[in-house]
Amino acid sequence: MNSISLAIQDLLDDTEYGLELVLLAGGAGVGHRIHSSRIQKPGLALTGYTEHLHPDRVQVLGNTEISYLRQIAEQQALTHIQKLCGYPISCFIVTKGLDPPAFLKAEVEKAGIPLLVTPHQSSTFISLITKFLEERLLPTTHIHGVLVDVLGVGVLILGKSGIGKSECALDLVIRGHRLVADDVVYVKKKMPAALVGQAAEAIQHHMEIRGLGVINVKNLFGVSSIREKKIIDMVIELIDWDPVQEYDRLGLDDEVYAILDVDLPHIKIPVRPGRNLTSIIEVAARNHLLKGMGYHSAREFHEKLLARMEVRPLGNEVE
Repeated sequence: MNSISLAIQDLLDDTEYGLELVLLAGGAGVGHRIHSSRIQKPGLALTGYTEHLHPDRVQVLGNTEISYLRQIAEQQALTHIQKLCGYPISCFIVTKGLDPPAFLKAEVEKAGIPLLVTPHQSSTFISLITKFLEERLLPTTHIHGVLVDVLGVGVLILGKSGIGKSECALDLVIRGHRLVADDVVYVKKKMPAALVGQAAEAIQHHMEIRGLGVINVKNLFGVSSIREKKIIDMVIELIDWDPVQEYDRLGLDDEVYAILDVDLPHIKIPVRPGRNLTSIIEVAARNHLLKGMGYHSAREFHEKLLARMEVRPLGNEVE
């Protein structure tokens, strides 16, 4: 898992989320790192009470905060701002396009704390930047495998190199299912416990098939054969068939596969000549949908079997 942080410069460079930030002062601190997606409005910290200040969070100054600084005595306001700037503040952001007091600009410049301004209302901006930070600071990892959308179920296919992951995915695409990523799957954790997989930009929509080389699935099968990203719902691992290995025959015990501390249903499928892996994966996806509706085929079969064993015909009773 990657430990992710963002620089203040990343906020200024945003064009996707519409933050519309402009640097007013404290340019020396644009390299400051942001590690948390949570936002804080200083509130009482502007009065000198800094006990609950979180300097690692983005500090948002709205109309209330700027009005307060303008209404109290300038020396008093300066004293509070100097105390505030004594903390390792990541940055201050003024909303509503307000022009902050000159002493605030001067103090953040001295302290090297970036002071930014946005034309958005405080409530609108907090919503935008929270979404921006949550998306950019999500825990991530990458996995060697194939991610396919099978009947709306995100199936991550794992297995050692050359075992047939890409070939299975290609057969699924031919059957009308959709490829998300081949070879390398980049995974982001969406809170609280959802994993979203997507392909690396350089190999997006492409697949490597031994003997054929690299093919473009989108060009071959059309836009309906691919997806940009998909929530991962289950993991299917292809393993070599071992004649001395005991495999699950009933499916009563649900195994899990942990990715970024999220447990996913895990199914191991032995690979041997004559087994139609594509059909098995498709049925596994259908069975996963049934389980989501509260129907567990293996457990129902087991319960019926136990019930029949408990009922003994009178003629079969031992004297």
